Amino acid sequence: MLKITEKAKEVLDQHFEAKEKEPIRIYVASACSGTRLALGIDSAKEGDETINLEGYDFVVDQELFEQAKPMVIDLTPMGIEISSSLVFEEAQGSCGSCCGGCG
Repeated sequence: MLKITEKAKEVLDQHFEAKEKEPIRIYVASACSGTRLALGIDSAKEGDETINLEGYDFVVDQELFEQAKPMVIDLTPMGIEISSSLVFEEAQGSCGSCCGGCG
């Protein structure tokens, strides 16, 4: 199951306002701030699940989709975030110190 909040949909609508809608991939991203689910523009590949939701095609690896569902795409003060049933370990060190620390 995949849901998108109205506020997150508004951000996508603004992004694609003057562009043709493209498939949006949900994937696991790793950075110094930790591992999380993220969004990116990408086409569907073999082994992907495609979910049409609110006029957008979201593509996600079938195995990841089964492990992560339910997923909710939401807008937070930090931007678009995807919550799911997956639990990721926090990054080592505090405040993402490898990227400049807490400033």
